[in-house]
Amino acid sequence: MPRVKRGTVRRAKRKKLSRLTKGYFLNKSKLYRFMKEAADRAGRFAYRDRRRRKRDFRRLWILRINAAARQHDLTYSQFMHGLKLMGSALDRKSLSEIAARDSSAFAELAASVKKALVSSPAS
Repeated sequence: MPRVKRGTVRRAKRKKLSRLTKGYFLNKSKLYRFMKEAADRAGRFAYRDRRRRKRDFRRLWILRINAAARQHDLTYSQFMHGLKLMGSALDRKSLSEIAARDSSAFAELAASVKKALVSSPAS
């Protein structure tokens, strides 16, 4: 089997890893083995947390909507059910923005949801 020296390939690989771990603490930015471990770990966290961020934001939106709905004597589930009865196409993100920034618009929305809940035949 012929000998392979890997001079430029090895250097390029290590330079790339060095750029990834620039600014890491102590050996994690200086020594190859530790750079590799730190970069792998950071990559796992980044992959996991890209998915986690979606969950976290949805939870935040639901909390905001629930808090605003309860100020108008509705629970979150009642509010969302009323929106569905009205045929509203607003998503949770925009509803939470309305709840946090424009309380008068949310109050109008809550009043129309209450009307929809009262006039629905199921309740």
